[in-house]
Amino acid sequence: MRILLAEDEVSLARAIVKIFEKNNYSADAVHNGEDALAYIESGNYDVVVLDIMMPKMDGITVLKTIRSKGISVPVLMLSAKTEVDDKVLGLDSGANYYLTKPFDTKELLASIRAITRSTSAADSRLCMGNISLDRASFELSSPTGCFRLANKEFQMMEMMMANPHRLISAERFMEKIWGYDSDAEINVVWVYISYLRKKLTALVADIQIRASRNAGYALEEYHDQKA
Repeated sequence: MRILLAEDEVSLARAIVKIFEKNNYSADAVHNGEDALAYIESGNYDVVVLDIMMPKMDGITVLKTIRSKGISVPVLMLSAKTEVDDKVLGLDSGANYYLTKPFDTKELLASIRAITRSTSAADSRLCMGNISLDRASFELSSPTGCFRLANKEFQMMEMMMANPHRLISAERFMEKIWGYDSDAEINVVWVYISYLRKKLTALVADIQIRASRNAGYALEEYHDQKA
């Protein structure tokens, strides 16, 4: 899952990004409303954490703008304003949740889970063949054992298991997981694919990650065409 954080206090933004990354999310941070709007419009984020008081464009204006354009990405408003009327304004403008500063890390993470939670509890676990991926514990498992995946391993596996048989390009992995501002080179995708293949082998998986030259990677059963 990729999160956009719009927060003008740079030190706080850095701390929040570290919290997200420690909990297996990818996150980008921007520090003004105009950048927030441009990043949201890219369509590359699963959730937005939006501060209200920002330079160039305030968070409420950003929120109203994206909702008027039909952008339905879940939004968590983050603000030092604690008055009921401020909360009502944020929620009525299209926010999914309103969190006041200072906040507890556990509450921040719980609110992210709440606004991105599927209506079906079963969706917290993805399954294909004899392999399952637990989105809560980040564990990849089979009847023979399990591995707790690292941040980017988990996100890549989640993307593939949520889209079985569908080719995902290396460029799409880079955009969704490493982000536009990353200095990583595209061959890092192959490195992480290799890590995941080794784990699937150790789990005696009956699924595989198939590579299609110049097209991408797809998760398939072994009776399909092999890599």
